[in-house]
Amino acid sequence: FIFGTETLGRVPPSLTVLAPSSEELQQGKATVMCVANKGFPSDWRLSWKVDGRSSSGEESRSPGALQNDGHYSWSSTLRLPADQWEKVGSVTCEATQGSHTPLSETLMTDQCSQS
Repeated sequence: FIFGTETLGRVPPSLTVLAPSSEELQQGKATVMCVANKGFPSDWRLSWKVDGRSSSGEESRSPGALQNDGHYSWSSTLRLPADQWEKVGSVTCEATQGSHTPLSETLMTDQCSQS
C-alpha cells in the first residue's frame, strides 16, 4: 500500500539565489538568500560555497515547508560583511539529498554591480 506522496520519488527543487540589496550594502552588510522550491522529499540540505569554497559566513536555514501540492520548499540565508561581499566573485547555493549529485545555482557577484 503506497501513500500518494511516495509515488513522487525524488524531485529536485528549483534553486534561486537572490543578491543583497544596495540599501543593505550601504549599511555594511550583505545577505544572500537561496530559495529552493518544489523539491521532494523533505530532507534536501542547502549549503553555501563562496568562490567555490565552503562558506565561512553566517548561515541560517528554514525547515522545509510543505506546499499544497505535496512538494517542499526551503530557504537558506548567508550573511557576509559588505567589504567581504565586494571581494567575492561568486556565491553558490548547493542542494544535496542523500548520496545524489548536488544541484547548484551560482550567482556571479559582478552581475550585481553597484549602480
